[in-house]
Order: sequence, then C-alpha cells, then structure tokens
Amino acid sequence: MSNRARAGLVALAVVVVAVAFVALRPGDSGNKSDDTGQKTSQTESTGAKGPTATAPSAPAPPLDVTLKGGAPVGGVKSLKVKKGDMVRLQVRTDEKVDQLHLHGYDIEKEARASKPANFAFKASIEGVFELESHTAEHAGRESLMARLVVEPR
Repeated sequence: MSNRARAGLVALAVVVVAVAFVALRPGDSGNKSDDTGQKTSQTESTGAKGPTATAPSAPAPPLDVTLKGGAPVGGVKSLKVKKGDMVRLQVRTDEKVDQLHLHGYDIEKEARASKPANFAFKASIEGVFELESHTAEHAGRESLMARLVVEPR
C-alpha cells in the first residue's frame, strides 16, 4: 500500500470517528431550552435487545404538576425517573406569574396561568431534587411543589 493510500485511509478514519462522536455524544444536562420530543421513564423499553423493525413510539406525556392558589393540587408529588432518562415536566398554575426552580439541576422557569412551564433535561444526577416556587416563598407560603426522585438504573 502506498503512503498516499495510507494517508487517505487515516483521513477517512478521522472523519468517521468525528461523525460518530458528534452523533453519539450525550445530551447537555444544563440545557435550559424546552426539548419537547423526549421520553421519560414512563416509556421504558420492553427489554428486547437489538434493533427492531417497528417505528418508534410516540413520546410519553410529560410529568405534570398543577398549582392552584400557589399550592400543588393533591399535595406535593413525588416524581420518579431513572438516571439517564430524558425528563419532561410540565407545571401549570392559576397564578398570574410563578417563578419555579428545580434544585440540583439548577433550572429556573416561569409559569403563567396562560402558559405552563416546561422543563426538559436528561436525568444525569441521582438523588432527590425539590421543585420550588420562588413566588410562593416570597409571599410567605410553602414553596415545595414536587420532589423529583432520580433512581439508579
């Protein structure tokens, strides 16, 4: 094999590795944008291994928290997911404006009566993380709205 052919193969290998890295890199857990097409742990696979010929299933609806009068309807929820899952969480409120903060992941969102807050991120840290309302806290009310429990795989 000539030196020119070897150089061509090396260049091709570098391109293949670069494309694979970009295509397979993990998501950014600090991403604060709303990714709405992601799965949560509610859509676990059936345990089948290998590729399947079926079309991918539609994403599960987001985990939902509803606030009424500044308090979570039905009490503080415990929302469970597995580490590595894509989490989609929607918070609805009847308040004019509600400032929400998911501790541990340090994500802040604003919810309004006319527009729910949508959280979307990869559950990359195990533990229990509190979703709090800074609006309720500043008004002297209970601030805890939900607990996100990220369990190991």
